[in-house]
Amino acid sequence: MAKRRETGKGAGSRVARADAAARRRAPRRAAVETFPNPTPERDYEIDIRTDEWTALCPITGQPDFGTIRITYVPDLLCLELKSLKLYLHSFRNRGVFHEAVTNEILDHLVKSCRPRRLLVVGDFRVRGGLSTVVTAEYPEPGSFSRPEPEDARNG
Repeated sequence: MAKRRETGKGAGSRVARADAAARRRAPRRAAVETFPNPTPERDYEIDIRTDEWTALCPITGQPDFGTIRITYVPDLLCLELKSLKLYLHSFRNRGVFHEAVTNEILDHLVKSCRPRRLLVVGDFRVRGGLSTVVTAEYPEPGSFSRPEPEDARNG
């Protein structure tokens, strides 16, 4: 018996179809390796930035581009940079929403290195006239001091 193809509004959303297609194309997410913190007795910040983050829009399948900034205060472990780069590149063929991916990166890195504090900022390029900046923090919002926006300083 042949499967009947549904049409019309009840056929499933374009979002669900695009997300399912992106999941089929998605590679396995790379592990983020760590190494022992050389000075665990001291609080210090490590700031990592990549301007080469890419993924797919889960609705249209078009490429999305962004800058991912990771700032953390290590405890006993530090993030190894090459494996972090490979992890961030593993999103390339996945359909992801900006809000979801920023929080996913935060959760993955917290599990990997168990830092004292961690901040992930996803600054995504303009599409359709809109840009998005998503900030996620561990252990709670306000753990890091944020620089004052340029407009507030110049006003």
